[in-house]
Amino acid sequence: MTKSELIAELAAANPHLLGRDVELIVQTIFNEISAALARGDRVELRGFGAFTVKKRDARTGRNPRTGDMVSVDEKLVPFFKAGKELRERVNHQTLSTDE
Repeated sequence: MTKSELIAELAAANPHLLGRDVELIVQTIFNEISAALARGDRVELRGFGAFTVKKRDARTGRNPRTGDMVSVDEKLVPFFKAGKELRERVNHQTLSTDE
């Protein structure tokens, strides 16, 4: 699902809201999550999961095109860990559609 598809579904489920208002709400949520991660904060959405920032140490990598060894600097990367309810729901949906 893309962001525009999410906005369209939310707008359809909430006809009392204008489409541009739903878009603003979704964009605000994403901006706040991004801002919190940029500050190094943890964002937890109960039942859904938690967003955190993890540190990747510097390492030596390989250029896949040339095979040359290159140094990769230390960096911070966003990380998402699914919550228990989300994992159970995904596993239940997957199992029931396979049958």
